[in-house]
Amino acid sequence: MLQTAQFLATLCATLFAGAAIYINLVEHPARMGLGTKAAATEWAPSYKRATVMQASLAVLSFISGFVAWLLGGGFGWLAGGILIGLVVPFTFAAIMPVNDALLAPGRDLASPETRKLLERWARLHAVRSGLGLMASVVYVAMSLG
Repeated sequence: MLQTAQFLATLCATLFAGAAIYINLVEHPARMGLGTKAAATEWAPSYKRATVMQASLAVLSFISGFVAWLLGGGFGWLAGGILIGLVVPFTFAAIMPVNDALLAPGRDLASPETRKLLERWARLHAVRSGLGLMASVVYVAMSLG
């Protein structure tokens, strides 16, 4: 059971981190190169699809890391779980207001304000990428240690 929890925690965190980093380094810069209106238009369905995947990975990794710690895997499993788990409250507190503003009915998708929101979203999303990467590093170190 311990090895299963450790495997799931590590797998989910690294998948989360990979997807999040891809969004920051590849997808979002590409969409921003399209112009503000096109970027905002593409962002909405991409965000909705990614939310389901990334939230599921973060929560499963958190739970698995916590379970690995409870089963005697060591404090690092709890630390990694906390790091990936922080993605959820950070999303609700910091990113959700930006998401809501971008998805607001009647928003002028071509406006400079929309572009600033998309740029702010990318900076905030980078925090999630960093949390996922740190959790992954902790989990991998625990697996190798």
